[in-house]
Amino acid sequence: MLVVRELAFAWFASMSRRSRVRRMENCVRLLGIGGSTRVLDVGGTLDIWRLAPVLPRLTVLNQPRADQEICREFPVVFGDGTALPFANRSFDVVFSNSVIEHVGDAARQERFAAEIARVGRKYWVETPNRYFFVEQHLWTPFLHWLPKRWQARVLRSGTVWERVTRPTPDRRKFYLEHYLMGIGLLSGGKLQRLFPDAQIRRERFLGWTKSLIAVSAGGYSAFQAPSRRRSSTSSPR
Repeated sequence: MLVVRELAFAWFASMSRRSRVRRMENCVRLLGIGGSTRVLDVGGTLDIWRLAPVLPRLTVLNQPRADQEICREFPVVFGDGTALPFANRSFDVVFSNSVIEHVGDAARQERFAAEIARVGRKYWVETPNRYFFVEQHLWTPFLHWLPKRWQARVLRSGTVWERVTRPTPDRRKFYLEHYLMGIGLLSGGKLQRLFPDAQIRRERFLGWTKSLIAVSAGGYSAFQAPSRRRSSTSSPR
């Protein structure tokens, strides 16, 4: 059983790495990122940028609890993605990878999106697709389509993520509680409404849309407050 678990983890890690390499190559190409480009990564670390073909002038904004995960090779700011401590259009690119679904309820997601559009001349915001059949945080098929009370029962029985990674009790408790209380997965339509000026790109796996990316190669012509952006319409997916 241990060998099977290790093989499964190695396969998943390899597949995930290849996907992230392709994602970073596309990001750099589409947004014209070079060594002198000023990039703000909201909620990230240096790890994903090590997969990019070029390392820009990077600044990372994250929460204090991520301190031990952040490399000090570049400027780090501790703060809240819904209230970025930067002036309008102060970065060439704002980048965010699998963060917007963690920030809280719909109102906080709106503020997060508005802040990214305000601070960046261009942006790239990736999030797992609500309608992909595997829940991508816990690696468990169909979990996220169940009612919350049923999800809690599944979590008590164990998830694929637990069986593969064998987390410590403290990490397991934090991660599962955060999943139930703090994860707000998005559809393509919802992401489009949050970023009405963006193109929504889709990363696919076995024909299914696995991840969604809101990409703006020119930023907003003027900052739009969240209350105004609710009027944008789009299909639910």
